[in-house]
Amino acid sequence: MAATADGPASCKVILAGSVAKSLQAEVAEGLSKLVKPPLLVGFLANADPGARMYADWTDRTCKENGFHFELREVDREELEEHILVANHDDSVDGIIVYYPIFNNRQDQYLQQITDVSKDVEGLSHRYIFNMYQNIRFLDEQRMQKSILPCTPLAVIKILEYLRVYNTILPYGNRLFGHSITVVNRSEVVGRPLAALLANDGACVYSVDVTGVQQFTRGVGLKKNRHEVIEKEGWGLEDCVPLSDVVISGVPGDKFKFPAHLLREGAVCINFSSEKNFGSEVKEKASIYVPAIGKVTIVVLLRNLLRIVQNRRAVSSEPAAPVEKPGSVEHAAPA
Repeated sequence: MAATADGPASCKVILAGSVAKSLQAEVAEGLSKLVKPPLLVGFLANADPGARMYADWTDRTCKENGFHFELREVDREELEEHILVANHDDSVDGIIVYYPIFNNRQDQYLQQITDVSKDVEGLSHRYIFNMYQNIRFLDEQRMQKSILPCTPLAVIKILEYLRVYNTILPYGNRLFGHSITVVNRSEVVGRPLAALLANDGACVYSVDVTGVQQFTRGVGLKKNRHEVIEKEGWGLEDCVPLSDVVISGVPGDKFKFPAHLLREGAVCINFSSEKNFGSEVKEKASIYVPAIGKVTIVVLLRNLLRIVQNRRAVSSEPAAPVEKPGSVEHAAPA
């Protein structure tokens, strides 16, 4: 497990590149079994610097890993038409839109018009429904796997790499016994992440400016999917000391996580473009992951491969799995 040496001896700082390398091997294996590299089309229709950076990362990572990528910069008023054209273009294997576009419900509409068979971000209604319902396949034969949103899945892959997931336990229960605080409840990342972690057995405290919600499958994991419980009057000071994993993704540079609340030896992960954790996190944490961007991009490529493989499954052609046996997604219960 690669780490930097810029913190106390008790804290290992894990860089996203180390995690990404382990996933790139899986991606390369899956790509080698295809007749031709898939084409991913990205749509950029805003001046957001974060979106531009994400597009540049996508371009670079695709080229480094042997995928075809085409960035199409369009006016936001014409984006809908361009997405529909790409939906019907057989040469396009996957579509990604760099949000925000309108920063309102129109963005949600654009997510829904992207063809589900080309939605590498896992944002279409069917994928989101499956995620919250803990349904992991698209078909009864369990040949077509549902697509998960890239950033939440990247966090999960990091937790796998860190061996927070207990591989002795059955699939779908491998976070049983862990309490996790997620600071961010956005519909794009925070809430889906809380649901995924809870569906895998964790007791999750989801925190935003409105308060704290608990995502749980109940005592002894008796429920098949998570339920949400309002924790009236709770704040970070109530849930963070209970958590052995803390994940923060608050946008903007004003928020700084109160590290004094951390349990000794907690695992801390930052998925914000800003540094939510100050240097003092290394005094309390056993493991600290300061950024996840490189993992997110590789997960995007995994999703693209999975989409191509799902199409092959529909045509009754055998498809090689993207993930290795023992990972969260492999042979997980529906």
